[in-house]
Amino acid sequence: MKKDDNRLCTSRQRFENFINELNLKRSKSKKDKVSPEGQSYEKSPRSGNRRKEYLRRYREWLWPYRYGLILVIGLGFLVIFINLLQPLVSRYIIDGIILNELLGTKEKTRVLLLFGGLMLLFLILSFFIEVFRSYRLQILNAKFIFKLRRNFFRHLINLPLHELSRLKVGGITSRLTNDINSASTLVEHGILIPTIEGIRVIITVLIIVLINWRLAIVAALVLPPMLFISLLNVRRLRPVFKEMHKDSAEVNGMATEIFQGIRVVRAYSREKKEELNYARGNLTVTRKDLYAKLRQLTIDVGWGMLITTSSLIIICCGGYFVIHGQATIGDILAITLYTAFTLRPIFNIVSSQSQLQQGLAAIDRIFELFDIEVDKPDYSDAIAAPNEVKELRFANVNFGYSPEKPVITDLNFEIKGGSTVALVGKSGAGKTTLSNLVARFYDPSSGEIYLNGVDLKQIKLRSYRNLIGLVQQDTFLFDGTLRENISYANPDATDLEIADASRSANAHEFINEMPQGYDTIIGEHGFKLSGGQRQRISIARAYLANPIILILDEATSSLDTETEQLVQAALKNLLATRTTFVIAHRLSTITSADLILVMDEGQIAESGTHEDLLNVKGIYYEMINRQQNLLNFQ
Repeated sequence: MKKDDNRLCTSRQRFENFINELNLKRSKSKKDKVSPEGQSYEKSPRSGNRRKEYLRRYREWLWPYRYGLILVIGLGFLVIFINLLQPLVSRYIIDGIILNELLGTKEKTRVLLLFGGLMLLFLILSFFIEVFRSYRLQILNAKFIFKLRRNFFRHLINLPLHELSRLKVGGITSRLTNDINSASTLVEHGILIPTIEGIRVIITVLIIVLINWRLAIVAALVLPPMLFISLLNVRRLRPVFKEMHKDSAEVNGMATEIFQGIRVVRAYSREKKEELNYARGNLTVTRKDLYAKLRQLTIDVGWGMLITTSSLIIICCGGYFVIHGQATIGDILAITLYTAFTLRPIFNIVSSQSQLQQGLAAIDRIFELFDIEVDKPDYSDAIAAPNEVKELRFANVNFGYSPEKPVITDLNFEIKGGSTVALVGKSGAGKTTLSNLVARFYDPSSGEIYLNGVDLKQIKLRSYRNLIGLVQQDTFLFDGTLRENISYANPDATDLEIADASRSANAHEFINEMPQGYDTIIGEHGFKLSGGQRQRISIARAYLANPIILILDEATSSLDTETEQLVQAALKNLLATRTTFVIAHRLSTITSADLILVMDEGQIAESGTHEDLLNVKGIYYEMINRQQNLLNFQ
């Protein structure tokens, strides 16, 4: 086996482990069932109750479309009625016209043409009704998918950051596309097909019994074995589909991450390795898909054989009954047609169960996310954010991204509105985490943050975020024009306001040099711009937002010395009337700050002005000396 094959065989092992787990779950007794996640539970009451709750909520989503569903079902019944006339008319044509010795040739021809013409009209009518019904169903599905996807997107975009990080970009995309599309099939495969086809089966069976009960018994004997085999296979499909969706989301997430970091991948020549990783994950999904399709094909081919076999059995047994005067040739033809009409709907019901299992698996995944509480929901008595910042105070604030690893410990400080606060310290000291708490991307694990004496948790989140302007070290720009990116925080800004903001960020000159100026498309993440240009666009965006609280996280780290000096001069005017948090490793950029907080291991080690901290000759003094020595060395 080749080296590549050795790596890819991991997918085969994963698939075999998955099949073994399925077999193990089925072998367990009802008292010791195993959940899809592999955890033991007794009789699975929680899982069953959760699924019932999800279906109840799904019905609530469908309720506004009930009249559309009733129309589609009613049209389906009308098509059934027209189709069920065909075997009866065929029976009458055989027994009442062709084999009727009391009618002459001309009379037979006239009646035959009459009934044939009527049936043709009915079939044409049935065709147009079915087309209209199918189109209405597509409209119904489109409306439902649009509403579900929009609300699902709204929920996802408001989830806590740590939940979104867990899902990854590719996983989120998979939920929005594959899962929503699969969930939409529940309308057809969970409601329409069982209802319409079930009624068709019941009516057809009654008609067969009324025509000839002997042939009805013969027709019924061929159904149970195939029905049992079909249902047995369908039950085994749902966990496969659920695992397929899960693996597919992981593979999509991995692919998205690779292309986001394509420069790193190529810099370290990891293309082959990433290709093999993607192939391994995709092959696992493919194996599970083929496993499910094999079971589905077994059902489909089996039902095809059953229809042919049943027709042969009915003709042979019917011939025997005709010979003994217990049936007519018309009875054989009608019951053969009705049997096919019966088997087809039953097949549709059984076949739809595999699609239904995909839909149910998707519903589980969708509502699992709907059950995650959105990021920091407002309290019922929450108030709007103030129009100015008088003071911002941290009181005994502790925070960690995970409970066992605190990042911020016992943070206490107060700043006045309009102040510029510089956060300095070595990497990992907690500077960016502190700014994230100010922006309320996260809430403290314990302690409070007060704005004008009011706990931030008591202020409506959206109104508070409207106070915030943010320029990050890792600048993020959208795939669009320069104008769209600058005006992202203020879409109603005029061209003059956009240009003024760009001048303030020292970006207007290079923008005018672009091929289409402010209408230049900058590509995904602004890849057509240099690092310094991207950062200046981000600064211009913050200018235009006109925030009350400004957070600059290494805002000038990608600028050359000359450009940095120009931007710093422009920032000075902006900072004059705003409460600003500045994170910077270049200490020369924050010497004029009203307050400098020196952070060390999540705590404030020193605080004061530049002159105060130099006089203390502590951590800050040493940092200044190290940077000065480095500059002298260069």
